[in-house]
Amino acid sequence: MLLFSVAILVGLVLLAWSSERFVDGASSLARHWGIPPLVVGIVVVGFGTSAPEMLVSLTAAMQGNPGIALGNAVGSNITNIALVLGVTALLMPLSVHSRVVKRELPLVLLAGLFSWVLLRDGSLSQWDGILLVSTLVGLLGWMVHTARAAVTAGDDTLLQEIAAEMPATLSQKYAILWTVLGLLVLILSSRLLVWGATGIAQAFGVSDLIIGLTIVAIGTSLPELAASIASVRKGESDMAVGNIVGSNLFNNLAVIGLPALLSPIAVPDDFLSRDLPIMLGLTVLLLLFNFTPPKRNVIARPEGAVLLLAFIAYQILLYTQST
Repeated sequence: MLLFSVAILVGLVLLAWSSERFVDGASSLARHWGIPPLVVGIVVVGFGTSAPEMLVSLTAAMQGNPGIALGNAVGSNITNIALVLGVTALLMPLSVHSRVVKRELPLVLLAGLFSWVLLRDGSLSQWDGILLVSTLVGLLGWMVHTARAAVTAGDDTLLQEIAAEMPATLSQKYAILWTVLGLLVLILSSRLLVWGATGIAQAFGVSDLIIGLTIVAIGTSLPELAASIASVRKGESDMAVGNIVGSNLFNNLAVIGLPALLSPIAVPDDFLSRDLPIMLGLTVLLLLFNFTPPKRNVIARPEGAVLLLAFIAYQILLYTQST
């Protein structure tokens, strides 16, 4: 038991470290290759921040643990909205000024509904995976197009914050080094995390889905929590919300879709009846908090408290049902 716990802890620490190194190296390489900073900020950095979830889900699927793969994706979305935004909004109300974020918020709900439509038959096929990943590619192209229009207008705060937070450009040699090393450590740490999580699940006699929804999902969402808290401390609330919106889009489409490309995945009944509806419900709640009175385009402290209480209630529900 101790060995499995240490494996999870070390795996999470290495995941956080390697994903940051991978983002630094990949974004520098992209700029060396002449890719515009806007594209780097939206695509490369967005992909990199969701890399822990992607690698963990791919590893879990390859090792025959589909519950961890699916639980990690949906559990991370629940954690991002209810825990990360809940805690962040309690620290400081989150004002959403960016037109890019306002456009993307409904897309998170649509992506979640799309994944639910494909999953509701109890199986995630390779064709389903192709549809999900292809949708993400199309959305990324649309996001870059709309962001370019916002750059031309010059009045979108999120794009200004993205430019300010871009990692410093490394030399090409170090960019290649950090990209390759970061990816290798991501792969190794994800294998270590899945091994430890599977061992814990077997030791306690709970399903790997529960472990994926709790330990793995919360652990892989900790970088988003740290990034969002850092953003609000700098007064960059659009960045804090934008990080979560981007991460949840990747989770709904890539983190669920990529494992299915390897082999079909059986979807647990509990996942369809409990976890997916809760994820969709929290997404709807986030949209209501942002777009409806009394404060439009603001996630206030009371709303942050509601989100955090929802996260606690969900963890209690998982605990009572698993025991």
